[in-house]
Amino acid sequence: MDVKKLPISFADKRGEIIDVLQREPIEYATIIHSRKDAVRANHYHKETWQWLYVLSGKLRAVSQMPDQAPTEAIMGPNDLILSVPHERHAFEALEDTTFLVLTRGPRGGEDYEKDTFRLDVPLIAPRA
Repeated sequence: MDVKKLPISFADKRGEIIDVLQREPIEYATIIHSRKDAVRANHYHKETWQWLYVLSGKLRAVSQMPDQAPTEAIMGPNDLILSVPHERHAFEALEDTTFLVLTRGPRGGEDYEKDTFRLDVPLIAPRA
């Protein structure tokens, strides 16, 4: 998992502009609010490419490519990761967190679960 801290693209007295993605065809943009300790994902996609960009808060991200050990990272504001097809991924909010999910592929809108395959053994166990 490669976590990128995005740089400021432009700044002046009005504020800052950050380009989240450049020259990537995106089909869906989704905003997710997760309460502290909430676990999300624990799945993979066979065709969908998925970028996750943290707007506020802090997430623990765990991902795993087939036949490899899981990797883990702590993500905060302006951090971006890409989950490629067949990459298992899960996220735990370490505090109330808002993030943007940008996707290309069949997962989105009315087909939100079409290309989502749940893991039998979760990467992050949900809290009881």
